[in-house]
Amino acid sequence: MATRKTVTLFASQERVPLPGSERAPFSHPEASPGKPSRAPITVSVIVRRKSPIQTASLGRQRLSRAQFRTQHGADPAAVKLVQAFAKEFGLAAEMASPELRNLQLTGSQPAIEAAFGVKLAHHRVGDTTYRVRQGAICIPSELVGAIEAVLGLDNRPQAKPHFRVAKPQAAAQAKSSNPEGNIVAHAAGVSYTPVQVGELYGLPADASASGQTIGIIELGGGYRTTDLTAYFKTLGRSAPKVTAVSVDKGKNSPGDANGADGEVMLDIEVAGAIAPGANIVVYFTPNTDQGFIDAVATAVHDTTNKPSVVSISWGGPESSWTQQAVSALDDACQSAAALGVTITVASGDDGSSDGGTGNNVDFPASSPYVLACGGTKLVGSGSTITSEVVWNELPNEGATGGGVSTLFPKPSWQSDANVPAASSSTGGRGVPDVAGDADPSTGYVIRVDGQTTVIGGTSAVAPLWAGLIAVANAQNKATAGFINPQIYTGNASADFRDITEGNNGSFSAGPGWDACTGLGSPNLPALLSLLAPSSTTGTIRGGGKKGGGKGKKHPTKPRSSASRSPTKQG
Repeated sequence: MATRKTVTLFASQERVPLPGSERAPFSHPEASPGKPSRAPITVSVIVRRKSPIQTASLGRQRLSRAQFRTQHGADPAAVKLVQAFAKEFGLAAEMASPELRNLQLTGSQPAIEAAFGVKLAHHRVGDTTYRVRQGAICIPSELVGAIEAVLGLDNRPQAKPHFRVAKPQAAAQAKSSNPEGNIVAHAAGVSYTPVQVGELYGLPADASASGQTIGIIELGGGYRTTDLTAYFKTLGRSAPKVTAVSVDKGKNSPGDANGADGEVMLDIEVAGAIAPGANIVVYFTPNTDQGFIDAVATAVHDTTNKPSVVSISWGGPESSWTQQAVSALDDACQSAAALGVTITVASGDDGSSDGGTGNNVDFPASSPYVLACGGTKLVGSGSTITSEVVWNELPNEGATGGGVSTLFPKPSWQSDANVPAASSSTGGRGVPDVAGDADPSTGYVIRVDGQTTVIGGTSAVAPLWAGLIAVANAQNKATAGFINPQIYTGNASADFRDITEGNNGSFSAGPGWDACTGLGSPNLPALLSLLAPSSTTGTIRGGGKKGGGKGKKHPTKPRSSASRSPTKQG
């Protein structure tokens, strides 16, 4: 006798709040009631893994993509449950690949509201209407544990780009006096091409990243190929091959030189100039938590373009994210570390407050599975640095982000870094890990929408480090992967330029790691040597020590927000 199939009736089950899904009410001084769209809504449902990633081994061991899919792809049982749930509520379900663990459910607003126990409202700000929710998402009890996040019900902006345009006189002089990319001195500061910044940090003139691919995450804006061709011609180099990938219907949409186009062009031009020969893939996605997370996951699992390093110059204070979104994006970064893909992230441009009240750090820079990139003010010529201090031009011109996470505990590899005490029992991860030139007054000459300007911000540091790592990958003929355990247990005094002057508001620089510039700015080629892999398959060793083990410790000393009186630098 055939076994009788039971039908799961999700509609009749008790509703349970999805942990971490609570959303704050939408607040904007110019908001007015908006008209709902009749277009179908697509949400991303992140389901549980088959088994958790063993995070203790990240940085020392990595998985092949086949191993990852087998061990850490979507749990088939969870997928089946969500598919049955979608069918019952009249939603179409589509899954790109098990690795992404992302089931995209599409349906009308009434069907979506019924499925997830929410009420969607619409608010208009300027020419844009946002679909928003507040409170928790409520799911049938049988789905508890199977679903880890539901993203896309609310499409308010999630992050902002971390770039700063130099004062108008700096940009004007760069345009008129710097047609060939020469250093320009002026009252507002000094501007450099990315090539010159690389030279100051010791990047060899013949450095090449041929064979490597750099992924870049963009939540708006776009690039014009004609601008890239013209820009790299001024550098005496061929423009990189740039490919645009659409995620969640995001597009390469250039149009506003004062908006996100500045971010996009800064990222491409810095990464391409630092890593000649590398291919660049730009993942365009909407500026929502759904778009951001889907783009990072898409880049990490992109088996067509295969980026070995991914650069992110967008983010927001930890408190501006829902816990489910933080967990989902952090999981994507864990996946990158497990697969040997490096992620570099800007630490923010608003100092120790990150634009909020009190001390805050920026996410995703605070994820323990990314290389968080802070900012300096760099002065020098040729290969000689004459001064490098913490970037701080507050209150009006920005400062490097940095501090201590309230969400992520201190990683083991930061145990000897003298990270200041966290303000919460759940926190402790120190930000940033590394630094580089970011002050707009010592910024980068960039071409945006046919105009030459000078741009800084920690947005420049993420692609700078992505380019340097791509060069190391090409030189070492192996990908560096998750490098944090290596750089903290290596010889930091040799591998980095220790920044010991300046502050970002509440935190001051000093010998060793600090919450302004991390371990410091790059010192090449020592750093390139540090990133060389071991001869042991699946194991990465740093600092010449087996398994990324203890090398010479970097000098550290305790610091706290109250230990010194901040003084503005620059």
